[in-house]
Amino acid sequence: MKPLPPALLQGASNFRDVGGYHNADGRRVRRGQVFRSDHLAGLTPEDLVRLASLGIGHSLDFRGAAESTTTPYAIPGVQRLALTIEPSVIARMQALVVQGIVPTTEETVALMCETYRDFVNHNAGTFGRFLKHLLEQPTPQVFHCTAGKDRTGFAAALLLSALGVDRATIEHDYLLTNQLYKRDNRLEGSGHPHVMKVLWQVQPEFLHAAFDAVDQQHGGMHDYLHGAIGLRPQELAELKQMLLEN
Repeated sequence: MKPLPPALLQGASNFRDVGGYHNADGRRVRRGQVFRSDHLAGLTPEDLVRLASLGIGHSLDFRGAAESTTTPYAIPGVQRLALTIEPSVIARMQALVVQGIVPTTEETVALMCETYRDFVNHNAGTFGRFLKHLLEQPTPQVFHCTAGKDRTGFAAALLLSALGVDRATIEHDYLLTNQLYKRDNRLEGSGHPHVMKVLWQVQPEFLHAAFDAVDQQHGGMHDYLHGAIGLRPQELAELKQMLLEN
């Protein structure tokens, strides 16, 4: 396991290098190639210098349309690619509120698990585009959503899985969000505290729901990557060649 990463940026609380982990063959994921983050709309001038020093040429943005409009950004020298996945769990919560229903903590967790199953079953094409873009653009890249925890968390899990990293290590990286992400009330909106706590943190159950869907409905990660995600065997081999140290 990697130690808790230092804060690299002042204006992005959940920014970190995906590299440094070892896969099942003992090969290490290259550092300085792929980064994950929360939204990039609050970067300071010093942050922009830091991003330039990292050589980041593309940002892959999983946010929905309204999120991107609320917190837009433009970073000199960085090309933004929209990989839009709408935050469906928020819409489901709003629908319950309209009905006068306040979900329990357990019901909120269940909704989050459903969201992760949707990532697997309904957003595979978008996550496939994400992996293919990493392969097509060998310069360093950063991917993110609003908090860098759910859409970003599953994307990171998918990438590390493709590189042969074990699930315990992937879960470790996933759960770092709870230590690194600084909640922003301006983005979270209003809601009952027990509901908001679930929505703006990550839990192992969420990631397990995604992995269970991969295993039970798609025949495991290998078949999922080559099936719903759409990576050809040669593309997967090239991704490993690019992002794993020899």
